Amino acid sequence: MRSLLLRGQQFLHQTSFSDAFDPDAQAYITAVETADAQVLELAVKTAINNFVVGCKADGIWDAIKASAILAGARTLTGALVPLKGTAPTNFNFVNGDYDRKTGLVGNGSTKYLNSNRDGNADPTNNCHGAVYATTALSVSGGAYFGARDTVSSSNRNAVLVSRSGGASTLNFSARSGFNVGRLATDVGLIGVFRNNGTSESARSGNASIQFTVNSAVPGPNKITVFAQNTFGNVNNWVDARLAFYSIGESLDLALLDARVTTLINAYGAI
Repeated sequence: MRSLLLRGQQFLHQTSFSDAFDPDAQAYITAVETADAQVLELAVKTAINNFVVGCKADGIWDAIKASAILAGARTLTGALVPLKGTAPTNFNFVNGDYDRKTGLVGNGSTKYLNSNRDGNADPTNNCHGAVYATTALSVSGGAYFGARDTVSSSNRNAVLVSRSGGASTLNFSARSGFNVGRLATDVGLIGVFRNNGTSESARSGNASIQFTVNSAVPGPNKITVFAQNTFGNVNNWVDARLAFYSIGESLDLALLDARVTTLINAYGAI
């Protein structure tokens, strides 16, 4: 009887907090708990709510069109519940690949997510793609996310972040026919965005940089995470551990970086 009373009090306590949560945050929490078949800790729920409310306050929430928090949930099934947009399709990830504090780890050969977001779903000069890596990929040649298509006989990337040419050379591309590179730390938020026709901007290692490169209309290939969709064939897998991804319209990656970092740090205290 005492056990039932305590559980009832805990439920009422959690409900009183959740009633004050942002509706979008609560909808996501409910979906994750349903997928997990378990209730999340109040601290996890609060971290999610703070993230959503913070993104709205920063003016970046609406730009996020396809996203998943690949951490926090109690199970892999819960981690694949979409924060926004369509749920990703899981290719070969298993329960042992998932850690609720640090995210989902790839194997560099077969495991990836199909975001189910078309490469041309967002406007040519209004797009972004980003992931949050808790562990970087170990070899060059991998792509954290990306989609490449052939448009008018020209190869064009929708959004892409890959590594080549050395241990720490990241390549960024958003609506451009080639990659532009920089030396960067690929732990934390890694992303690229475009908000005009003549330049694109990238962020990694808490630093941002802009490249002068004209935009080109992308193709419709689905954007993959933990790998690149190249002309409809998935390749360039990574063995990184990722805790978040976001795809959509242009946004301030520094603001997203701060919000996601705070969220993942909160999960670390679970």
